[in-house]
Amino acid sequence: MSAILQEMSEKALKLNIPLSVQVDLTYRCNERCVHCYLDHDDHGEMTTAEIKHLLDEMADAGVFILTFSGGEIFLRKDFFELLEHARRLMFCVKLKTNAVMIREREAARLRDLHVESIQISIYSHRPEVHDAITLVPGSLKRSIDAIHFLKSQGLKVIIANVLMTQNMQDYPGVRALAAELDVECTLDPTVTPMMDGDRSTVGLGVGNGVLQQVFRDTALVGDADAYCAIPAPPGESELESTPCSAGHTACYVSPYGEVFPCVQFPLPTGNVRQQRFVDIWRHSEQMNEVRSIRLKDLTTCPSCTHAATCSRCPGLAYLEGNMRGPSSQDCEKSFARTGVPSANMLARKLAGANSSLAQAKLVQIRALPPSAGTSTAGAIA
Repeated sequence: MSAILQEMSEKALKLNIPLSVQVDLTYRCNERCVHCYLDHDDHGEMTTAEIKHLLDEMADAGVFILTFSGGEIFLRKDFFELLEHARRLMFCVKLKTNAVMIREREAARLRDLHVESIQISIYSHRPEVHDAITLVPGSLKRSIDAIHFLKSQGLKVIIANVLMTQNMQDYPGVRALAAELDVECTLDPTVTPMMDGDRSTVGLGVGNGVLQQVFRDTALVGDADAYCAIPAPPGESELESTPCSAGHTACYVSPYGEVFPCVQFPLPTGNVRQQRFVDIWRHSEQMNEVRSIRLKDLTTCPSCTHAATCSRCPGLAYLEGNMRGPSSQDCEKSFARTGVPSANMLARKLAGANSSLAQAKLVQIRALPPSAGTSTAGAIA
């Protein structure tokens, strides 16, 4: 994070300003990525007028960085009308897209509207792997062609690579491709559960062996394990730090107007179709509950060796059942990075051992003759 952005973030935190907001314009998509956490059906997206009104309210609330995402944003026929409105409001606009619908005309308009950056997901440098993940033949070629064209128009492109079982050995090839294209490249080793809580997609995540390889790759230092906790104020304990920026300086709005602390933290806090955005941000009980949590308030993490360096995501913890609990996926990342088990991993191991011991005792009791069973049970009690 640049020094000026860090200073802006610190001031936004003090003033309770939502510095950065992601707005998903649609969940509809022209790809069907196997790990996607979204429901791609349209259940009543916000209209053009509703989104413009939301952007006006966000500008009044002090939002500076606006990310348009989806689904595939270019499936909205009003996309450029919304983008033009956002730029008139002076938002710093970032886009997330697969770029397969971007042609010369679209790229020129993006350039003229001074979009800050365009993030494009590339899962592998090999078409057979990338296309098997998107389930769209030819999708890698179209995305790469779009990157070439966007670069030729002077636009900043960032390749995002999600690491999963299907492409776990391909990240060096993706980074080489990014270097050839002269664009930035990020690697995310976390596969997110579905927004409705379905964790079936998590099974696509890589195991500890691959995570160890990733975290020991010197070319990825500062990339694969970004830590998003907000530091404790000067002179205060690390236990006073906030778990992450979600609900503190950032939030997420769905295509249906629902406001959440983060796209990976689907705790409903309000709906902009019924309330003003700023009122949800400032007064929602759920948002303020998220905002009140400090590292010291978590159930297991304060005693963990990794407490000050873990990339713990409260949204992933929430999807496991407790926003104040540990995130198992982040525990596994900390273990892969250091070789030291987290407090959560040790607690689960102990619980498993106690459960196995109890099961063994039960088997012993059931194996005893009836006369012995009474006295043994009494002795155990």
